[in-house]
Parts: sequence; structure tokens; C-alpha cells
Amino acid sequence: MQIYEAIVLAPEVTTGGKCVPVLLTADAQVASIQDRQMKRRVAIIGTGWVGSSVAISTLHSGVADELLLHDVRQEVAEGEAMDLAHGASFYPPTMVRTTSIEEMADADAVVVAAGRGGRPGESRLELLRDNAAVIRDIAQKLRKCRGTIVIVTNPVDVLTHVMTEVSGLPPARVVGTGTMLDTARLKHVVGHALHVDPHSIHAHVVGEHGDSEVVLWSAARVGGRRLREWAGWDERREPALAEEVRRAAYEIIRRKGATNQAIGLVTADLLRCVLRDERRVLTLSRVHDGTLGLRNVALSLPAVVGAQGVAEVLEPEMSAAEREQLERSAGVLRSAALGAL
Repeated sequence: MQIYEAIVLAPEVTTGGKCVPVLLTADAQVASIQDRQMKRRVAIIGTGWVGSSVAISTLHSGVADELLLHDVRQEVAEGEAMDLAHGASFYPPTMVRTTSIEEMADADAVVVAAGRGGRPGESRLELLRDNAAVIRDIAQKLRKCRGTIVIVTNPVDVLTHVMTEVSGLPPARVVGTGTMLDTARLKHVVGHALHVDPHSIHAHVVGEHGDSEVVLWSAARVGGRRLREWAGWDERREPALAEEVRRAAYEIIRRKGATNQAIGLVTADLLRCVLRDERRVLTLSRVHDGTLGLRNVALSLPAVVGAQGVAEVLEPEMSAAEREQLERSAGVLRSAALGAL
């Protein structure tokens, strides 16, 4: 058997900056297979705004030994790999190269950031028609994926559902970044209001990563103390702060055309949790099978995340009103998924 590896090299040592096929001997083939089994491999499908941000954040985190890139625009993926590889002096040792989606099935984690982004004034669910077809095609090629699939493409909840159904993989190993970013935004706005570091804010946004998302104000805490018992906190501020979190993406897209930096950091953090088996609690999306009575819907709830994806989904503390809002959010996502599955 002959194995070829396409490794992106500097343009001055290649022909026109193209990938160079390298023929491996039998001994080298065995060594290559053993080496792959020991390396932590992260794959990213889609090297646009978001995929590129995920790539650089992942490199800086140092969690991957090998970073694989793919895009339908092959030269764009090659150029991105070259550009990232030239910065190797400034991040922990990592091989960066392009490859096919089929080879990515052997990675420890596959990030899906393919598809188009949102337009000014467009909701995430309005993206569904265009991006569902892209995800279905990718899912067919990842049926034998051995690692965790991370969906970033919007609408992330419905597309997580599509990936799970079409790939046939266990729901625990197909996750979406979901409301991890919304939760980070919530911590930011609350921390700013209180003049407290966001790391000390413990609160969750659950449900859809979108217009029906739910802030669990009733369980929010600051350094172990209930937010609503914090001196000077006024519950009447909560709707405005929740709206600021909910509309954050729209405001960024209106100004710069896309959101990419924070979601890159969020995804790299999720990858670190998976690759290092950290078993941290993150608010991410997956298809549920009974938690809080939720079935046949992908949405975000706090979950223990590790090497096998979602190890356990938690039932967070919430008020009756918040529970009702979560059910409404689940209904919105079920309806949206009907036309995509």
C-alpha cells in the first residue's frame, strides 16, 4: 500500500505554493500510522472568517499536535495553511496542512465551520436553507468519524441535529457551540455592570443560540453569592441586559460584516476541554434524549464535557417562567428542524 501525504510547505520551496505529494516507504507508512495514533489531531472544515479564527485560536491554545484544514475553495485552504504555518515561531509546535474531509474522520475533533455567514438583519434560522444542504453533504463523509464533531455553522442547533441524524453518530459526540458564546457575552455584560471580572460571574444562557435563548437569571451567581442578592443589583435591568446579549451578533455583523473572533476563542476552549478530557461544565448544544423532558431537539444546556464529548447533561436550576421560556425555545427549534431533516 502506498500512502501520500499532502503537506503545505513554504512557497519558495514548492511549485507555485502548491501541496507536494510525498511517497512513503513501507517502514515510513508504519511509523506514520503509529505517529498518528499518538498525536492529537484537530480538523477544521471551512476556512472563512470563523474557521480561520478557530484555527489561530486553536494554535495558540497548544492543544493540537496537528491541525488539518479543508475548504471547497482548495487554494483558500492551502493559503490559510501556509499563512498559519509561517507563524510557527509564535505558538506551540503544531503541523498545519490541508486534507480531504474523508481523512478528517480519523481526527480527535472535527470542527465544522462551512457554509455562509449571516447577513445584516438576517436571523440565524433564516440561514437554514442554505447551510443545511452543506452540513448534510459533510455528514455523509463523516459517518465513520472516531472523534467529536463540533458544529459552529449557524443555525448551530438545527445543524447539530442534522449532523447527528445524517451521520448516525452518537448524540454525545456531535455537539454545537450553542450558547457557549452567549454565556460568555452574558458574563461580560454582567461583569461590566458590577465592575467584577467575568471569570467570577457564574450564569448560563440556555436553549437556542438565537432569538429564543433564555438567560437563567434566577440561578446566576457572583463568587458564590446570588446575583439578585448583590448590593445594588436591580432586577429591572435584566431584560435590557438579556436583549444586549441576544442582539450582540446582529450589532457586530452590522458593523463589520461577521462575528468571528469570540467564537474562535469559544471553539478553541471547547476543543481543549475535549482533547484534555477536562470534564468541565459548558453550555453547548446536542440532541437531547430526556433531560428536562426534552426529546428530539438540539439546544443548549449545561453539560459535563470530556474526551468522549458530552459525558452528562445537567438540569440547571430555573424558575417556572424560565422553564416555560425554555420549552418555547425548544418548540421554535423543533419547527425549524422539520424542514431540514
